[in-house]
Amino acid sequence: MNSRNQSYIIYILLLIAIITLVVYNVGNNGAAQGTMTINEVAQAIQDGKVAKIVGDENRLTVTMKGGEQEELVKITSTKDPSATLVEQLLQLGVTPEQLSPDILTIEIKAPSPWVGILTALGYILPFLLLAGAFFFIFRQAQGSNNAAMSFGKSKARMFTGDQPSVTFADVAGVEEAKEELREVVEFLREPQKFIALGARIPKGVLLVGPPGTGKTLMAKAVSGEAGVPFFSISGSEFVEMFVGVGASRVRDLFDQAKRHSPCIVFVDEIDAVGRQRGAGLGGSHDEREQTLNQMLVEMDGFDTDTNIIIIAATNRPDILDPALLRPGRFDRRVMLDRPDVRGREAILKVHVKGKPLSPDIDLSLLARGTPGFVGADLENLVNEAAILSARRNKKVIGQSELQEAVERVIAGPERKSRLISAEEKRIIAYHEAGHAIVMNAIPEADPVHKVSIIARGMAAGYTLALPAEDRTLMPRKKLIAEMVGLLGGRAAEEIVFDDITSGASNDIERVTQLARTMVTRLGMSSNMGPMVYGQKEELIFLGREISEQRDYSESVAEQIDAEVRQLVSYAYDEARRLITLYREQLDSVATRLLEAETISREEFEAIFPPPFQKNSGTPTLVSNN
Repeated sequence: MNSRNQSYIIYILLLIAIITLVVYNVGNNGAAQGTMTINEVAQAIQDGKVAKIVGDENRLTVTMKGGEQEELVKITSTKDPSATLVEQLLQLGVTPEQLSPDILTIEIKAPSPWVGILTALGYILPFLLLAGAFFFIFRQAQGSNNAAMSFGKSKARMFTGDQPSVTFADVAGVEEAKEELREVVEFLREPQKFIALGARIPKGVLLVGPPGTGKTLMAKAVSGEAGVPFFSISGSEFVEMFVGVGASRVRDLFDQAKRHSPCIVFVDEIDAVGRQRGAGLGGSHDEREQTLNQMLVEMDGFDTDTNIIIIAATNRPDILDPALLRPGRFDRRVMLDRPDVRGREAILKVHVKGKPLSPDIDLSLLARGTPGFVGADLENLVNEAAILSARRNKKVIGQSELQEAVERVIAGPERKSRLISAEEKRIIAYHEAGHAIVMNAIPEADPVHKVSIIARGMAAGYTLALPAEDRTLMPRKKLIAEMVGLLGGRAAEEIVFDDITSGASNDIERVTQLARTMVTRLGMSSNMGPMVYGQKEELIFLGREISEQRDYSESVAEQIDAEVRQLVSYAYDEARRLITLYREQLDSVATRLLEAETISREEFEAIFPPPFQKNSGTPTLVSNN
């Protein structure tokens, strides 16, 4: 009998009990139109108003004389149970003549056995109802995973491997990671192949990478390829407000995994429970640490023949407890980095599968124009392009929609309805033209892809510069070129209008942060030398940098400030020099922006061809001669 049928039976029994009580009370009280005391009955007999009395041991039904319509009145006698009705009436002044059969009919019924039963039930049924209600609540609490009696049960969701929804074919751009995980799949499929050679498969695999790189998708693909049950749970689902719940859920999770072996246990965002112990605001003995301790114990308790693989994902491997990362627990670390141009093209091919595309679609061009995008960004890009095509009543997704989607993902949607005065529009046009002119005039700067004075997101206008190729190393010349390009808008405002506005606030903030990073973290200052100044401090529970420990003197701090100021001043002077040098091109680009609001790369380079060939700024070999 399942739980649903049991619930129905309990409901029916409770309903029957309630109906029985109601019927009993109504049967005892419902037939009467009023009540009379035994003294009043005796007085009514003396007055000649009573025609008939029908009674049992304690109760009387008195029929009053009322002409053609006789009224029934039920009363509860207060007579001594040891005395008869006639005896008690005589004691109350009723004469024997008044009780004669010619005047008054008296019928005495033998007591029914059901009277005692129903009376007893009247006392017992309330307690039975209360006990039944508690029993019902208790059973419901035991049968639900979210109820009070099942806090210690694991909330992991199990997916069978019979019909895999995700395979390695659905994962692109991380070929090295897939090769690492193919061994795990092969072990789950053919464990005897490894056991016969005495090989020990890694107990745990840690997937590390920025958000959106496909860590969860990769874990599901491993399960789909292996065809085994897949337990999925988030690290935050272990810990509750009650003490001991997290450790209990860990034990229950691993018990379930052992029963369904071979299988995969996937713990997403493991840093929620796997953070370094003894270093937080909560002390060294809190609920999270007990959960972690239990997880360490369970991972150590796996036998070599259990065929259970633990896969965990995190984007903060630096804060994980060292005991969690040692060999025997998470033996293997698989990196899922941001994809390169080939990886982005492969990811785009996966996401456009099944979607109607225009014949002129060039995914390779789109991949080159999206450096730094991860899988989640590219999936969102394709979805935004599909939404734009539907909005424009198109049957297929075109290249223009995909390019528009790139800009929407980077800068946000266009705000063409925003009202801007002619003066502000002119300032914005020269500001964005200043960015574009300076970036185009510096060989190390990224090529200008698009310039627009249409508001997007929080920006009043934008200049989109995309790198020609993916870059792993950032040279010093490239960083300085980026600073000069960011200050181009501020320099154009000052030269053209002899005044400055607040439009460059974000540019100045980025330049200042970049200059300080070059001096204190990257060692790119000749005066300060190749040193790191200041150590980052972070609270382990907050998981983010909140302060910096100054391990240098006040005089060094003054030198750092002076060096940062020198870098920013040099970048600004260079931006002013380039704006002054190419003032004519600046006016032409600004005028065109005021007319068309948006300029493409081809149109921009027609107005201002690059004076120098673009390069990445990467250092080259120095000749010994």
